[in-house]
Amino acid sequence: MFEAFLGLLRRLFFMTGYFSNGSYPQPLSPEEEAECLRRFKAGSKAARDKLITHNMRLVAHIAKKYGKNDLDDLISIGSIGLIKGVESYSTEKGTTLATYLARCIENEILMTLRSNKRYQNTVYLQNTLGVDNDGNEYTLMDVLAIKEDSVFHQAEMSILRQNLLKIIREHLNEREQKIILMRYGLEENSTPLTQLQTAKKLGISRSYISRIETRALEKIRQYLD
Repeated sequence: MFEAFLGLLRRLFFMTGYFSNGSYPQPLSPEEEAECLRRFKAGSKAARDKLITHNMRLVAHIAKKYGKNDLDDLISIGSIGLIKGVESYSTEKGTTLATYLARCIENEILMTLRSNKRYQNTVYLQNTLGVDNDGNEYTLMDVLAIKEDSVFHQAEMSILRQNLLKIIREHLNEREQKIILMRYGLEENSTPLTQLQTAKKLGISRSYISRIETRALEKIRQYLD
């Protein structure tokens, strides 16, 4: 779960700043998009990230079709589809990038909603997102490429955990600390809670939890950078 949390910070919340103020960067011009695609295919991570951030407006637009009460969570899910789309797109697919990304974003959201009929305003890292070509279910943790297959890797994760907890305790206020620790189960022998479960335990609204969590994750992301 700890590494899943790091994965979220690395792959999703680099664009948290856009969530917090409700604004998104403008779409790239055809010329800029073509140049970014060329650079990305040549191995540029900066070009990949630019393609993702400048298509977040598309994620928000599609997410709004499926619910406004849990919009933050749907945007997070759609962002996974966006990342997959950017990384798998090729001009040989015979469609524009925007059309292809829209399909990937919508498919990601629909897979999540269909896999959990009782979906309630939050995304749990162990929720089933869909089924692969071999018929095996996969979760958000699988999408984030979580692997703990060696003693050395686990030792590294232990060190990172301690460093992360140090950042949390030094740079987050008391409420932010409590919410992040509860949400992601970062303390020993603790179980991650959904936003709804966290809200009930603290006696506040889920939307308030979401706002505090987003702000706290942005602070953590800055220090991890």
